Order: sequence, then structure tokens, then C-alpha cells
Amino acid sequence: MSEYTAPAQGLDAVEVPEPGAVTIVVPTFNESANVRRLLHQIAESVPARLPCEVLFVDDSTDDTPEVVREAAQDCPFPVAVLHREEPVGGLGGAVVEGLRAATSEWVVVMDGDCQHPPSLVPELVATGERTHAGLVVASRYIDGGSRAGLAGGYRVAVSRGATWLAKALFPRRLHGISDPMSGFFAIRRSAVTADVLRPLGYKILLELAVRSRPRQVAEVPFVFQDRFAGESKSTAREGFRFLRHLAGLRTASPVARMVGFGLIGASGFAPNLLGLWALTVLGMHYLPAEILANQFGVAWNFLLIEQLLFRDRRAHRRWWDRLGRFALLANADLLLRIPLIALLVGRFGMGALPATALALVMTFVLRFVGTEALVYLPRRNHRRRAA
Repeated sequence: MSEYTAPAQGLDAVEVPEPGAVTIVVPTFNESANVRRLLHQIAESVPARLPCEVLFVDDSTDDTPEVVREAAQDCPFPVAVLHREEPVGGLGGAVVEGLRAATSEWVVVMDGDCQHPPSLVPELVATGERTHAGLVVASRYIDGGSRAGLAGGYRVAVSRGATWLAKALFPRRLHGISDPMSGFFAIRRSAVTADVLRPLGYKILLELAVRSRPRQVAEVPFVFQDRFAGESKSTAREGFRFLRHLAGLRTASPVARMVGFGLIGASGFAPNLLGLWALTVLGMHYLPAEILANQFGVAWNFLLIEQLLFRDRRAHRRWWDRLGRFALLANADLLLRIPLIALLVGRFGMGALPATALALVMTFVLRFVGTEALVYLPRRNHRRRAA
């Protein structure tokens, strides 16, 4: 038995066995009532000819780690638990830590609530070997699959809606994946680079498929089981995290980020105009009212781009530093636009309307480039430390 010390801060030392045929990674959060049953199912389902190890990556606040260690004593295969003090990235972040710690070429990811049947593990790996796929997805939405374990019409509707939205936003990346919301899949460890992943919440397959999709993908059907014990972790909060995750993935490219930046900027007209109306009704002169109302729009835009466009770059500067720089750029836009319009009209003989339109486009591009470079680009000392 070799010993592996997790590289991430806040992780306990964890024992990981010698390389086997498959590492089963199980992210858990307060699943102590399900652990023994899950390990029993794995022991019954995975044949001896397929050596396996099970790695629980745990974010629990209950006694799940202790229950795992006790139950592991009765298992015919190695079982390890890696407890994270800080659940960075949620369930998806736990899976990424599992991918880093796994010692086998094949990694099977499954939930700890017994809704994913371990009997499918050998078929996932065998399908990958047979088809030379780098990713094999257990799907509820192909022939032979079923979402029977989803409790109630509401969860079914949310699951289908999330699937439709994801496939509509990423038609090329998710081509051939009928169930991008599945949390049950097998992936070759050599087919994914964990460091490029930026998980947020529990939809790690979506993150893998969009950022690091293997060329060859296969699917096998599975029947989603009823939860054995405990409560679902699918909450409204996780739903919002999923939407933020989608937005972050969709705006990963500079062009998409610029489009999002423009849409957010356009939405800022609403708080700007509302603030201008309220201030003038209160008796303020329209000029100072316009300057002050513009700050409402600036604050609105800042909050949205922080959450939707540059969430993964916020650690490079403190929030007040980012806000100050963003506000400075946004207000400089107003000061720059007027002399730019005068230059286009006076020097180049343009009409006032096309000059204004061109000035808006030019200052928008400059503001976007300035925001990326001056607000969210890592500082040099950060980059040196990262190197």
C-alpha cells in the first residue's frame, strides 16, 4: 500500500493503493447513511478480474469519513477517504481532487447516494476499451435508460430543462452526449487535464465535456435509482450555481466574453435611468443627477460581470481594488466619448449621428480591453508566484 499526500491545501493525508484497473471516485457530503450499502453493492457488482480501488472525496460535516473507514475494513478492495476542510468548487471540485489522486487509467465517477448502480461499472470500462473512447457516459436518455429515481414532476422538469439549456448553449461540445447532467461516467485519466477544470457546483460532466472533452465519447444506458437514505443536495442554491457555471463556460472565449460584456453594459441603462428619474424627482439638478445616476449603472454592471464573466479571476485583486478600477474606466468612458465625437466630426467631417455611433463602439472596445487588462488580469507578482 503506497501513501499519497494530497497537494491541495486543507486536505488530509490519504492512503491510495497501488494502481488498479479502475478507481471509483465518490464525492460525498453528509452521506454516512449510504456508505455501507454503496460499498456492499460495489463488492457484489465489480468482478475480481477487474481490480478496483474506491476513493471517497468528502466535504461532509457529519461522521461520513469515520463511517467510510469502518466500512472499508470489510471490503475486498482498497478504500480511501480524502476529507477536504474547504469544499472549493463544490461536488465538482471534489471530483477534480479525485481525478488528481486516482492511480488507475480508468476513473469512474458516481454519487454516494446509491442512485447510480455500481453494477454498471464493468460495462462503462469495457465500453471504453472496446470503442477506444476517452469518456463513457451513463445516460438516462437513451434506449434502455430511465430517470425513474427522480422524485416528483418538479425535479424531472428541472433536469430536462437543464439538459435542454446546456445542449442549446454548447451544441458542438455536447454532440453525442444525451445526458450532460449525468453524474455517472467513466473517463480515462490520460484524456483529461485536471488543472484546466474550473468546477462550480455538482455538474462536473458538463465542465469536463466543455473544457476538456476527449475526441471519442460513448454512452451506455442506466436506470436512475431511488435514493437509499438522506436528502437530495439539489437545491435552489445549487440551481443558481449551475446557471453561473453555464455563464462562465459560455463566456470562456474572449469574443463570447465581449458579447456578454456588451449585454451587461446595455442592461445597466435601466438602473441608470431609474436613478436619474428618482434624483430629479427629489429636486436635484439634472447634471449632478446624471453623474450620480451613472454610478448606479456602474455598480450594476460591476456586480454582473463579477458573477458572470470574471468569477475565476477575482482572486487576483481585492474587491475594492477591482471596483475602483472598474468605476474609473466606466466614468472615463464618458469623458473620452465627447472629445472623440468632436474629433470625428471636426477632423474627419463625419455627421454627428455616425460619429456618436462610432465613438460608442470604440469606447466600448477600449473599456472591455481595459477591464480585462487593468481589473482582472493577474498582477506580475501573482504570475511570478504561479510560475
